[in-house]
Amino acid sequence: MRAYVGVGTNLGDRWAHLALAARALAAAPRVALVRASRVLDTAPLGPPQPRFLNAALELETGLPPRALLLLLQGIEREALRRPAVRWGPRSLDLDLLLADDLIMAEPGLTLPHPGLTSRRFVLQPLAELCGERVVPGTGRSVAALLAAAPPWDGRDAGLYPR
Repeated sequence: MRAYVGVGTNLGDRWAHLALAARALAAAPRVALVRASRVLDTAPLGPPQPRFLNAALELETGLPPRALLLLLQGIEREALRRPAVRWGPRSLDLDLLLADDLIMAEPGLTLPHPGLTSRRFVLQPLAELCGERVVPGTGRSVAALLAAAPPWDGRDAGLYPR
């Protein structure tokens, strides 16, 4: 299964948290880290808080979506993520964005990810990896969704090189 994961962090050593996510996924059984987008520095969504680093990861995995989600949640715990305020600061946030062409809505797992179609900080790094991929249920490519996404607030600093 080809899967795409959104990665975000705005607490502690943000670069170390991104590296932890990539290393942990690359080392996980039945998961291969295919490639990563550049890192995007963005203003936060939600309450006042530090800026985020966001990226997307492309995976090839033999894990079903629920098992992959549990792996992602375990990696978040490894980065000391604790339950907090909705859209609040976090050491590491790993979101399963797409898994093949699956459409599903189960408790705790919705594919494609419900925020995917309108969040530039998710779409921009994802477009680097799979811009022409059609997002299931939308009939539109990642690149088309990015072009139509609401503008951000102008405080974004841009992309870091890979």
